[in-house]
Amino acid sequence: GPLTGSLLPASSYYTVSAKSPLTGILGDSAAGGQFAAEMALTGFDQIIITGKSDNLVYVLVTESGVDIIDCPEYKGKTIIETTHCIRKDEKDYSIQVAAIGPAGENCVLYASIVSSGNRVNARTGMGAVMGSKNVKAVAVKGSHPVDVCDPLSFLDEVKKIEHAIRIHPEYEKRYSMGTTMLMKDLNSIGILPTNHFQEGVCTYVDQISGQYLAETYKVKNKACFNCNVHCSRYYICGSTEAEGPEFETLCSLTSRIGNDDLEFALRMNEYVNQMGLDSISLCEVIGWLMECQEKGLITPEEIGINIKWGDKDTICETVKKIVYREGIGDSLAEGAKKVAANYSKEAQNLVMHVKGLDIICGDPRGIKAYGLTYAVASRGADHLRAEPYFELTNRKEEALKRFGTEKAADRLSEEGKAALVAYSEKIALLCDCLTMCKNIGLCMDILTFENASSLLTAGTGIPYTPEYLEKAMQDCIDRDHDFNRKLGITKEDDTLPERFVKEPLTKGPTRGSVVNIQKMVSEYYAIHEWE
Repeated sequence: GPLTGSLLPASSYYTVSAKSPLTGILGDSAAGGQFAAEMALTGFDQIIITGKSDNLVYVLVTESGVDIIDCPEYKGKTIIETTHCIRKDEKDYSIQVAAIGPAGENCVLYASIVSSGNRVNARTGMGAVMGSKNVKAVAVKGSHPVDVCDPLSFLDEVKKIEHAIRIHPEYEKRYSMGTTMLMKDLNSIGILPTNHFQEGVCTYVDQISGQYLAETYKVKNKACFNCNVHCSRYYICGSTEAEGPEFETLCSLTSRIGNDDLEFALRMNEYVNQMGLDSISLCEVIGWLMECQEKGLITPEEIGINIKWGDKDTICETVKKIVYREGIGDSLAEGAKKVAANYSKEAQNLVMHVKGLDIICGDPRGIKAYGLTYAVASRGADHLRAEPYFELTNRKEEALKRFGTEKAADRLSEEGKAALVAYSEKIALLCDCLTMCKNIGLCMDILTFENASSLLTAGTGIPYTPEYLEKAMQDCIDRDHDFNRKLGITKEDDTLPERFVKEPLTKGPTRGSVVNIQKMVSEYYAIHEWE
């Protein structure tokens, strides 16, 4: 982005984009860490990889240009092994590396790309795209300074943003636990996915919570480039030393698949990252299989494994089979939607996906704006296209002012949610354009069209206005929509799995709730003036 590598707080993200092998539609995935800032120092803003190499290679980008280097000896190496090998071979341990693991080499359709140790481009199978091209890694090293046009004005805007972050009421909580704070937060309102979204209340949440992780295993905080929140964790769990996990991975590896053992989840977090897998899609296919076997829809004799909730040994065995496409793992590596197509309609209806992308760890029956976001997001069941965290903040007066109704701040109401999502997706996209973390820019309500235009004007010397930025974001959203329409996606695909529409939750503060998704989708389409 235009300000990556500058003093702008939390502007540490980069995005990998391609047509998704998992969904067949628009695919992209972003990650923080140090890679983006180092790439900015090379003087290059974008790397485009076309074609396929005959041999396994890595791409080295420096200020001098681009080299494509054969590395057949890297085959089968983990993320950390690959990073070490490249730094050793290039005789430079400050090089930043974005690599795939064995899952990407084997083209598991939800394989990830990992940089800065544990910063993951997880969603939509971008690791499989790299694997299909025989690209093991992209390495960057630069020293070209990132200059801004008006340093004093830019610094003034940066200071305002830093101050807004520091005084935010969630700052201390985010510093202490990062996104893992959501384990207890979501459980308290009855929407923590438990046993594959069959319930939203997890009785053993205290054993797997962000608080327990921070108190028992966390050694120190870690930060992405130039961020003053330091929301990530470095932990030691027995012989495992690693970073993370974020909420999605923590929930995916615990309550979503019926596992109450945090130590197991922490070990699996590191294994999944080193193999290069999207933990959400991985645990969706595992959770789906568990529920199908529980309901008698798939038998152990059919697939060669008998997997039950929290069955740690079988979970480990299944994940390894997926990574190396062995036995049933070869089918499961295709993703839950595709493997379910081989079974009954009832089994197919149990896949928690939208447009082929597996739903994240927040039950939409209790967060209606998120439900709408999952349904209409251009890459499938995705919260980050809009991240309408506002509906969880109970700011009713502000909701009335901004979205025309106090109910936009009521998580159980569907009223005003189309307007909330339509606004939030523009700010989310603005965060992407500035490569800014959405936990800060959007969830903490830090980034606006007004301060973004001031930052861009001071940073680039090009005069930006809030009105121009808002229109540009809307144009991008329209283009995503049009791209998917050319691939055959229609309004009928902008929906939610049957479970969330027809099956009320039975426990906790969200009991009795379902999602009237088509009403919200129609209102959302009307706002965008889409047919």
